[in-house]
Amino acid sequence: MNAGPGPLTVGVEEEYLLLDPATGENVSLVEQVLAKLPDELGPQTRLEFRHSMAEMVTVPTVELADVREQLRVIRAAVGAAAATAGALAVAVGATPVAEADRRPTDDARFAAIARHYGPIAHDPAVCGCHVHVGVPSRAAAIDVCRRIRPWLPVVQALAANSPLHAGADTGYAGWRSVQLDRWPSLGPTPHFDSVAEYDDAVAALVASGAMLDASMVLWHARPSTAYPTVEIRVADTCATVEDAVVVTGLVRGLVATALASTAEPVARVADHLLRAAHWNAAHTGVGDTLLDPRTGHPRPAWSLVDELVEVVEPGLRAHGDLEDVRAGLERLRRVGSGADRQRRTLARTGSIPAVLAELAL
Repeated sequence: MNAGPGPLTVGVEEEYLLLDPATGENVSLVEQVLAKLPDELGPQTRLEFRHSMAEMVTVPTVELADVREQLRVIRAAVGAAAATAGALAVAVGATPVAEADRRPTDDARFAAIARHYGPIAHDPAVCGCHVHVGVPSRAAAIDVCRRIRPWLPVVQALAANSPLHAGADTGYAGWRSVQLDRWPSLGPTPHFDSVAEYDDAVAALVASGAMLDASMVLWHARPSTAYPTVEIRVADTCATVEDAVVVTGLVRGLVATALASTAEPVARVADHLLRAAHWNAAHTGVGDTLLDPRTGHPRPAWSLVDELVEVVEPGLRAHGDLEDVRAGLERLRRVGSGADRQRRTLARTGSIPAVLAELAL
């Protein structure tokens, strides 16, 4: 197997929560925060669903080191702007305490989503890390989506960073994923054998009302509606830049390896096992066992992580990312996921504001 069609571009979207530094509750200050960002970051801002959320994107690049530097600059700028506005900008996957203001931001599409989906559109804000990887065609993107399905629960577990909700530990490493399961257009990407089959499925879901329109394809992996990329949406916003770099490297490695495997058959994974594997990833993160959806049997989480690295090694090597990703995973093995670190701080301090201060940008 070769390593794929040359270097693949990669870009990252990160969503951050804006919180009251004293109480940890969400605050509706995104307009003030975005207005205080440096002018050069203006093109990298995106309007998000809630007034307590700030979304930023990196410029597409082929260098993982460039992703790291861009995220450092972005996070520092958002953190400084939030502080000036009287808020704490935090890298976390779900609302940790409470959100009083659940209005959508001033956008006609967001208003339509809120009307169509009702109460589930008014759940407390959640924040994700979405990785875009350049692909040669829409057909290639759909083929990638079906090939990487069994491995996305492992990526989800590594990125789990939302154990807190309503001011308490939920018992889940990634509460964001559990909360998002209420939406009918989210979850594991179905197995599609062609562009036509994908388009027919989306059309049927739009006709049913499960999707408001074709832009509501919010599966864990999808062909982007705006860019020539495949978008992987399974990760919580990562606790640190280094965590985000590991996720980005693994995702590009998965996509590159999938593109290099187009002549190989794709084994179908049962949808019920895949959903169970994602639930397991949200529940335990990498702290226990994960379900291997290919076999239906649980395995030690880090055994699956090691196998994932072995599978994507050709893609990692092709982009010069292998040692970077390996080092990042060894660090995560030592210190735990973002969820693990939050829980340690909570156990040590008994204070949710103390946990959130450690997650501040």
